[in-house]
Amino acid sequence: RTIGDRIGEAKASGNLGNTLKILGQFDEAVVCCQRHLDISREQGDKVGEARALYNIGNVYHAKGKHLSWNNAQDPGYLPQEVKDTLQKASEYYERNLSLVKELGDRAAQGRAYGNLGNTQYLLGNFSEAIAFHKERLAIAKEFGDKAAERRAYSNLGNAHIFLGRFDISAEYYKKTLQLSRQLKDQAVEAQACYSLGNTCTLLQDYERAIEYHLRHLVIAQELGDR
Repeated sequence: RTIGDRIGEAKASGNLGNTLKILGQFDEAVVCCQRHLDISREQGDKVGEARALYNIGNVYHAKGKHLSWNNAQDPGYLPQEVKDTLQKASEYYERNLSLVKELGDRAAQGRAYGNLGNTQYLLGNFSEAIAFHKERLAIAKEFGDKAAERRAYSNLGNAHIFLGRFDISAEYYKKTLQLSRQLKDQAVEAQACYSLGNTCTLLQDYERAIEYHLRHLVIAQELGDR
C-alpha cells in the first residue's frame, strides 16, 4: 500500500484470506478475499479475479463443512444456514469456472468442477454432483493426474450410492482401488476396500463384502490405525 502496488496488495489480501480460512476465521477471510477480487477487477487482472473467486468459494465451502460437522447428517439433510453457505460456495465456483473457461485454463477448470461436485454432493444434489465429477474426471485424465482421477472415481462412487445405483458405485470404487494401488497409497486403498465392502453388502454379495472388509482390516493394522 505504501508504494501504491495495487496488484501486490491484492495478492497479499488473497494470501491473508486463505490463511484466515485455515484458522477458521471465515468471515474475516471473506473480507480479505473480497478485497483481492475488487482490486483485481479494478486493475483488469482476469487471472487474479479468477483466483479470488475460487478462494471465496473455498472459504464458504470450508465454512459450510465446518458448520455441518456440528450436525453429522447425511448429505442433503442440512440446516438452512449450512445450505445457504454451501450455495454461496457453489455460486463463486460457477463464476470462477466461467472465467477460467474464458481464459482457457483447463487445470483451473478441473479444480472448479471437482469443488462444484463436492458442494452439490453436500447439498444432496447427487445428479448434479455426478455431472461435475465426470467433467473433473475427464480433465484429470487429460492431464494424466492420477491422484485427481482417483478422487473423482471415489466421489462418483459416493454420489451413486445415494441414488441407489450400488452396482455403478462398485465399479467406480474398483477403479479407485486400482489407482490407489498404482499410487501406493495404502490409506486410500483401505478406504476403497471399506467402501467396496459396504457396497457389496448393499448388493447382498456378502462373501465379496467380507473379503473387502478383511483387506481393510489388514491395512488398518499394518498402518497402526486404531
